[in-house]
Amino acid sequence: MAANRLLALLVVFAPLSILSIGGGQATIPAMQHEAVAVHGWLTNGEFADLFAISRAAPGPSSLIVALIGWQVFGLYGAIVATIGIFLPSSILMYAVTTWWHRSGESAIRRTIERALAPIAVGLVFAGALIVLEAAHAGLLSLATVGAVCALQSTTRISTYGTVGAVAGVYLILFALLH
Repeated sequence: MAANRLLALLVVFAPLSILSIGGGQATIPAMQHEAVAVHGWLTNGEFADLFAISRAAPGPSSLIVALIGWQVFGLYGAIVATIGIFLPSSILMYAVTTWWHRSGESAIRRTIERALAPIAVGLVFAGALIVLEAAHAGLLSLATVGAVCALQSTTRISTYGTVGAVAGVYLILFALLH
C-alpha cells in the first residue's frame, strides 16, 4: 500500500517534470487533474489552498508537489513527489544545455526558440485558468486578475506597488459596502 502510493506520486510527477515547458506553472492544470480527478488525493478546494500556500512561500511554484505529496503520504510522499518533479527535468536540462551550447546559431536552434515561446505562454495561461476555476473565482477576482495583468504589462509600476494599489481599492470597496 505505501509503496503503491509513493510509486503513484513518482509516476504522476516525473512525466510532468519533463513537460514543464515554461516553468512549473505550466504543469498546474495537469497536476490539478491528476491530484483531484484521477487519483482523488485532493478536492478542488484543497488543491486551490495548496496552490495559494505554494505561491506565498519562497521558491519555485512547482513546490506545490511537496504539499501534494505530504497530503498523500506525509514526509516520504513530499520527498518522493519533489524528486519526481525536479530530477527528470534537471537531467534533461543538463543534456539539452550541453547540446544548446554546442549548436551555436544553427537553424534548428532558432526554430526551437520560435516554437517554444507561444507554447510556454499558452501553458502558463492554462495554469492560471485552472487555478481560478478550482478556487471558484467570482467576478471581483477575475476583474482583479485582469487589472493586475494590465497594470503589470503596460506600466512600470512595481509588483509591490500593484499589490498596494489593489489592497487600497479593496479597502475603499470594503468601506463603501459596509
